[in-house]
Amino acid sequence: MTRVVETLRTAVSPEPETLTSLMSQLVDDGRSFITAEIDLAKARATDKIGRFRSAAIFFGVAAVLGLSALIALLVGLIFALTPAVGPFAATLIVVGVVVIIAGILAMMGKSRLSGDGA
Repeated sequence: MTRVVETLRTAVSPEPETLTSLMSQLVDDGRSFITAEIDLAKARATDKIGRFRSAAIFFGVAAVLGLSALIALLVGLIFALTPAVGPFAATLIVVGVVVIIAGILAMMGKSRLSGDGA
């Protein structure tokens, strides 16, 4: 019976922990906390990378389809002009207009980069 009472006493009121032991627990808890925070940051970064990768794939496919539609439109313009001016002249007209538009857009972009046309 005294054994049971002694066991209960030590279980209920354990010896006070030493300062060294408490500091050791604090350091261990700090390491665990830092490790958990790093793991959380990695998980968040992985999630964002996955979402950005999916968005980039969709934008890439949209750009390819948009470019395909533009090419089809330009070929259609060449075919539409061919009866009036011939295939060679129709091609030159369409390509010339597209080059002029591309040049204007390139100059606008350059001026925005240099800060003159903001």
